[in-house]
Formats: sequence, C-alpha cells, structure tokens
Amino acid sequence: MKELIEAFPQNLSDALAIAQKAKFSQPKNEIRSIVICGMGGSGIGGKIVSQWIEDVAKVPVLFVQDYTLPKFIDAHTLIIGSSYSGNTEETLFAVEEAKARGCHIIGVCSGGLMEVFCKTNNYDHVLVPGGNPPRTTLAFSLVQLTNIFAQLGFGKSSFLTELENSRQLLIDNQESIISEAKQIANQLNGKTIGIYSSAAYDGVGVRAKQQFNENAKVLCWQHVIPEMNHNELVGWGGGTQEYGALFLQTNDLSERNQRRFDISVETVRSKTDTVVVAHAKGETRIEKSIYLINLVDWVSFEWSQIRNVDPIEIKIIDYLKGELGNM
Repeated sequence: MKELIEAFPQNLSDALAIAQKAKFSQPKNEIRSIVICGMGGSGIGGKIVSQWIEDVAKVPVLFVQDYTLPKFIDAHTLIIGSSYSGNTEETLFAVEEAKARGCHIIGVCSGGLMEVFCKTNNYDHVLVPGGNPPRTTLAFSLVQLTNIFAQLGFGKSSFLTELENSRQLLIDNQESIISEAKQIANQLNGKTIGIYSSAAYDGVGVRAKQQFNENAKVLCWQHVIPEMNHNELVGWGGGTQEYGALFLQTNDLSERNQRRFDISVETVRSKTDTVVVAHAKGETRIEKSIYLINLVDWVSFEWSQIRNVDPIEIKIIDYLKGELGNM
C-alpha cells in the first residue's frame, strides 16, 4: 500500500498520457443530463469530478451507486460506467438498463465485462492499467472522467492542466505531506471520528471516510458544512473524548460558510481534545482536492501501521461477493 500511495503522482502522469490518446464520439442526441455510475473505489472519482464541473456543465450531473437508474434517464442522457475491474455488478446492471433506454454510454475500466459490453455494443470506452486495489487507482478515473467531460463540452480542457499542476504540487510537498500524515494518524488513533469539509468538497470527504474504512479498518462518518450545522452540530452537544474530528480546510469558502466552519471547529473542540484541521495547498479546487486526497491516503496508511492491520486486506468484501455469487 505504501508503494501504491507513493505512485499517485506518477499515476496522474500516466493517466494524462492515456487521456491525450483517447477520443470520444459526440452524442447523436442533445444531452440534457449526465449520470456517472460507479461503486466504491471505482466510483468515488465520479463524485469528485462531478463537483469539479458543477460550475461549468450546463446540464445536471448525477452520481448513481445502485443497480437501477432514475426514471427520467433516456436517450438524452450521457451515462458513464466507471468500473476499475470492469466487473462491478451494480454498474454493469446500470449500463445494461441505460442501453435499453437508448442512452449515450461511455465506459471507463481496466477490462473485464465492461470492456466486453462496450466493444459488443460499439460504445466508446477508455482502458486504464489493471491489477491493483481500485481505491489505489483514483488518479486514473479522475483524469479520464475529466477528459471525457472536456471533450464533450461539459468541462474545461484547462482542468487537465490543473491535474498536471497537482502532480507537481504533490511532488514538491511529499516530505511535508507524509510528516503531517503521521502526526494526524497519531492524533486520531483510538477515536471514532467525524470528517468535515465544505459542501464543495463533499466527494473528497467521502474519499477520506472510505480510505479510513478500508486501509485503517476503522469506522467513522462524514458530513459537510453548512448542512451539518442544521443537525449534526446538535449531536456534538453529547460529544465526549471517545470521539474526534478531522476538518478539511480549503480557504475558499464564502465568508458566511467560513464563519460557520470556524464556529463548528470551536464547538467540537469544546467537547473533545481531538480536533484536527488539515489545510489544503494549491490554487484551484482541483489542486486543493488532489492535495487533500493524497494527504488523507497517507493518513490512512499511517493509521493502519499504528493499528497493526493490513491496509490491503478486504476479506469481508470478498466474503460478501462470494455469497452474492451463490445466488
């Protein structure tokens, strides 16, 4: 896992090289909605990228994590099936349904049944290197999804430049990132934590929760500001030292949301000594996102070492898939 996290900047470079060669056909029908289908480590890239383009795309972008699609989806919908292995059953069910509804479909995978599905039905698809845990290949989905949106006119080509800049940002700050990650892991160890960000970085917060779940083998939860101010902040009135909090600070919030962020930190600190504020580096939302993603990846690894658990192991998920295979 350590080597896979270290490879993240190189993964960004490799993914950008793949993106330069990828070409996607324009949809025959006017696209009125976009849906990204994906689960777990394969799907989180969709949630993150959908937030990156929300101020650019002129159609709604949704993220589906299930077997079925919303009823409104039709021939005017762009469907992106993101499955690293190519065999994620929920995503495969969803793209089959999308085919029946006449959607414009693009696949992102490393092979498997998704590649077969796309080739059989003459759908565009982009292949990424396979063989690693999906959660360690986020760079590939982030770049390919960003490129798809740019080529089809729903994103900006400059976003790819920002991803390249993000790569250098990580390289320039690698030593400090790892050092901070060790400090954060030690602070959070032994606590059940909440992870908080602004709503614009919801996907990054979800990614943090997923990494702590899978790599460090801990339970935690995630929420966003300002929504948590309307419910969860009241719950902290019963907070104790058994809980902790990780706030992802990006310094690009609106004035009122920044004040909400600060008050939330103060409130949680009144209930527990374990409150960590991780500050993003970078100039743009994409750069800040990539920085925090990498920082949290390192925190999850360092936490796994403190807990003496194998960050690669996911036996319970393998068991679940095995049981489903018996149906």
